[in-house]
Amino acid sequence: MAKTYIDVVKYMVTCRFEISGLVEKPDIIGAVFGQTEGLLGGALDLRELQKSGKIGRIEIEAATTQNKTYGKLYLPSSLGRVETCILAAAIESVDRVGPFDTSLKVEKIEDTRDEKRKKVINRAKELLKTLINTEIPDSKELSELVEVDVKASAIGTYGPENLPAGPDIASSNEIVLVEGRADVINLLKNDITNCIAIGGATGSIPKTITELTKSKDTTLFVDGDRGGDMIIRGILSACDIDYIAKAPSGREVEELTRKDIIKSLRSRMPIEQYLIKEKEMENRNNPNNTNRQYRHDRPHEMGRDMQQNPPMQREQHVQSPEILSPGAITRRLYEPSNLAGNGQAKEGAKPNIPTEAPKAEELGLAPIEDVGKQGIESIPAMSKGNEAQKRYIDALAELHNTLRGRLYDSSGNLLKEIPIRELIQSVQDSSTVQTIVFDGIITQRLVELASKVGVKAIYGIRAGQLMHQYDNMVLYTNEQGTL
Repeated sequence: MAKTYIDVVKYMVTCRFEISGLVEKPDIIGAVFGQTEGLLGGALDLRELQKSGKIGRIEIEAATTQNKTYGKLYLPSSLGRVETCILAAAIESVDRVGPFDTSLKVEKIEDTRDEKRKKVINRAKELLKTLINTEIPDSKELSELVEVDVKASAIGTYGPENLPAGPDIASSNEIVLVEGRADVINLLKNDITNCIAIGGATGSIPKTITELTKSKDTTLFVDGDRGGDMIIRGILSACDIDYIAKAPSGREVEELTRKDIIKSLRSRMPIEQYLIKEKEMENRNNPNNTNRQYRHDRPHEMGRDMQQNPPMQREQHVQSPEILSPGAITRRLYEPSNLAGNGQAKEGAKPNIPTEAPKAEELGLAPIEDVGKQGIESIPAMSKGNEAQKRYIDALAELHNTLRGRLYDSSGNLLKEIPIRELIQSVQDSSTVQTIVFDGIITQRLVELASKVGVKAIYGIRAGQLMHQYDNMVLYTNEQGTL
């Protein structure tokens, strides 16, 4: 719409018109001025009001079709409500434009100040919200701001290398190693004061860090990226680390919130478990690597390993280490020398635990990939009919590569067939399951659960690391190749 030529528009009169002929916009405006002239007296004459700036320029939106002209007329007004309504009624009295009949109808009279009021109110709300949230913090926020600044200012230096560290690094029995100064500041802000930075340089580890890790329980807290993995490898080659903690994937320690920091430190991993996991990843990425025994390259790790094994097993570990596959481990648990004639384990018999690093299956059940040519090997059963066992072996072959399992009762009747992801829950919820046949790995978790609910036999593709022996339970595996 064009300029109205008045300073303040209080009301906008909108009229809809229809003319029974083809006319131009000046014709319509001229008809309005001409037919309302003298109608309301000099005080409300449109020409005089326009000259004095009481009303604005009349605007026309017109279109034509089938020899007719139709559209809308807009009249801005700075008069009062009563005078504006009188002018609107006067415009409706126009009945001709040139020789053509005309119909003019007031559609609405808008108070333009309402829209301004809405904008003013909405803007006032935004300003008030900003004022409350940012400009004028409450007393709690002020206290937190002061406390954070005080904690951050507590950062100091430690050792001849002047490493950034928290105030409790010397007195605490446990320390947290981080990469840089920003990481230390973030931990201090979140009340972790026994932290120290290694400076991010894994090529030359400061001597102060090496000495600290020898005398204190040490957690290495790194970023959740490839750089963090590189720092771990560099630190482990020179320092005695007890735990590994990592930030969530793709994030850095310096940007973590208090919740993320606490969660990461609570889920820290003992160094032995971390090394086993790394070795498994290496073996998984290198299929040709058949050496599954992890060599402890550092004296302090060998010491931990010696402390965790009983005396007899330590002697076996040092003198004649033995590399065994998971299936061989399971069969060793059930060697005839450890079983009594009635199918019960001899009193006091100990399972022969191999020296191989465990597979560390992190889930209760884990489906395997293609097992290729299947060589069937059976762990010695305590008591089981050949006919029933053959039926379960056939069922195991049928389930190959289906990622499913079957549950049988004591009479060999099939109770249900389920996906293996539901196997643990189904065994927990049932009291009649006697035999489990599934296309997956027999894990320690599954064996323990099966023993609790009274399961007598488990048939699977292969066995994971089984550390405990259970009486009256048949374990059968379908191994790949020769062990």
